[in-house]
Amino acid sequence: MVGRCGQPQADLDLIQALVDKVRAIALCRPLLLAVDGLASYVTAFQLAFRSKVSHWRGKIGRCELISWQSIAIVQVVKQRTQGILTVDRRIVQGSQEMVERLIKITQNGKGMINTAFIERLNATFRMRLNNLVRRTRALARRPKTLTAGMYLMGCFYNFCDFHHSLRLKLSVGNYGHHWVQRTPAIAAGLTDHQWTPTELFTFKVPLPRWKPPFRRGRPSLAMHQLAQRWAS
Repeated sequence: MVGRCGQPQADLDLIQALVDKVRAIALCRPLLLAVDGLASYVTAFQLAFRSKVSHWRGKIGRCELISWQSIAIVQVVKQRTQGILTVDRRIVQGSQEMVERLIKITQNGKGMINTAFIERLNATFRMRLNNLVRRTRALARRPKTLTAGMYLMGCFYNFCDFHHSLRLKLSVGNYGHHWVQRTPAIAAGLTDHQWTPTELFTFKVPLPRWKPPFRRGRPSLAMHQLAQRWAS
């Protein structure tokens, strides 16, 4: 699923905000994280994917932070020297066996350490939102305009477009099969069908559950009835 964080410059705070979004939706299962040569990506992922371990009784000081054992971080560093491009593929966190197993699962048994998936996603962004095209006159004068366009494009990408890599093979009879097309939202279990643009624009986001205000003492009968009606 596509998310969006917007800031004028791609500094560590922006990268950390994006990584925190990935951390918030990550499931408790082995995960392969591939980044490019920018060192801030590695730092942000290592800061996000770790947990606090409580001290033993009698020990004081800051809690120890332990990295997740099921997280593998790989890095692709590209350098061009005198017209010759060299690619260095590194394993920053995790074992060689874990990385090979996750690559085999995520790339259908073929592939290597690479950032091709995010590069294709960036190309999709630039193709669909002309503000992101390099050397263009269609500039976004305000950050809010670019952020709104990214969210809109992300909704179409996740809910309205079938993805070739997400389709499922359904056997028909003994010798035939049929491909079941899926969007990222269908694959994530958020919906059961492909949305149309009209359905996307007319969808009303439900309001969050009402929380009664915090007050000292025993709540009144009227407040108790409101809590049972709107907060339960």
